[in-house]
Amino acid sequence: MAWLRTRRGYTLLAIVAVVALFGAVGWYKLLREVPVRYASDVDHFKYGSVGVEPASGLPYDIWAVLPDVFPEKIPSGGYAAFGFLSDKDHGTPIGLPVETVGFQRVGLNCGLCHIGSVRVSPSAPRQLLIGAPNSTLDIQRYFRFLFDAAADPRFNPDLLIAAIERKQPVSIIDRALLRYLIIPQMKTGLLAQQAQLWWMDTVPDWGPGRVDPFNPAKVQLVHLPWDGSVGAARMVPLWNWNARTNFGLHRDGLNTSLTEIFLNSAIGNGATNRTIDLAGVTRLQNWIGGLKAPPFPFPMDKSLAARGEPIFRASCAECHAFDGAKAGQPIPIAAVGTDRSRFDSWTTQAVAGFNGLSDYSWHYSHFRKTSGYMAQALDGLWARAPYLHNGSVPSLADLLRVPTNRPKTFYAGYDVYDPVRVGFVSNGPDAAKQGTKFDTSLPGNGNGGHLFGTNLPDGDKAALLEYLKTL
Repeated sequence: MAWLRTRRGYTLLAIVAVVALFGAVGWYKLLREVPVRYASDVDHFKYGSVGVEPASGLPYDIWAVLPDVFPEKIPSGGYAAFGFLSDKDHGTPIGLPVETVGFQRVGLNCGLCHIGSVRVSPSAPRQLLIGAPNSTLDIQRYFRFLFDAAADPRFNPDLLIAAIERKQPVSIIDRALLRYLIIPQMKTGLLAQQAQLWWMDTVPDWGPGRVDPFNPAKVQLVHLPWDGSVGAARMVPLWNWNARTNFGLHRDGLNTSLTEIFLNSAIGNGATNRTIDLAGVTRLQNWIGGLKAPPFPFPMDKSLAARGEPIFRASCAECHAFDGAKAGQPIPIAAVGTDRSRFDSWTTQAVAGFNGLSDYSWHYSHFRKTSGYMAQALDGLWARAPYLHNGSVPSLADLLRVPTNRPKTFYAGYDVYDPVRVGFVSNGPDAAKQGTKFDTSLPGNGNGGHLFGTNLPDGDKAALLEYLKTL
């Protein structure tokens, strides 16, 4: 060991020490993982990670200042303008978990799209509906904001670091990491994703409460070429999945395995085979199995509802009761007659692509192509508005009208409720101000079809409508 006492030995030791120091700092600042665990299943659903943050999470400190740096790109109210729902005691909206992977990173989880809200009046507090579709969330506008910010010349270290420092002190090491690594990587990543999703600007906007669940995955995961299809659909509720054994999942029943759907949702949100939190995903799946739909929160005419039950049994139950012969099964497009764009967007090529993926420690085997849209059991029906697979009919009262008498345009994304028509308020100055115009003449937005119940007498429709509130 005499060589250690030579000048060369001391130099080597110094180099080793410096490398070790830089390695330790790099691990601590960039790779150190600090998982967050929630005792409550509801909190885990709202804020628990599914493994997105290590792979594609956005640096929290930069994310938090983007509305300040780019105020002209975001409506008033910061991120809340995109329809996110929030708890007062949490630093990010519901569905945007934050975990430390070197630094704090913002991801996505199931609660983002599957927790809804309702207000009984414009001045009333918002009530959260756990498991309901998020009717206010316009996730496409959120993505576009991130993409537009990244493409702006102001997305640069000088402006972003200065904005962060107005909120909190930044150390010399953190400033260097932000300037030379974190900010450039975030910009590159967002612009790469924008380049993959260029086609979103060639089709009608998704709008509040809707998402195209599989066209992005067809391009980004299966690497199929963009096929020009329109796949926007209403976000689905997550209730009573234990009672939906052998039901087709998603709007067209493209898969029958709830496990595969949960795994694919985590991957679609940005997790990878290495980062996916399998225990967290399994916990969510098990909890969702027994989650109950929220009851109708307004007064009901019980005697009228009782008159409506036999009408439901005679006219609707075969497809829409849990014990119905066709419940959970695909109804051919020709029979249901609703807009077929979402159905056509899921192709046999996509089926083969997903079932043939070899990137993960599991293999998909239950993806399939069906003949039409699923006959849905209607638990929590009141909280699913607007209706049909594409959210093209604002209320149940409108759905019981023939298509030519259904609204041609209305406003979606406003969560004040109309208990008489059974749907969210979709017209008037407040809905126009806080919502987004929905045009049924656009591709994928058609409100035709589902003629079932439209020929009932008005008295029977009123009774049926009252009964549907009880589901």
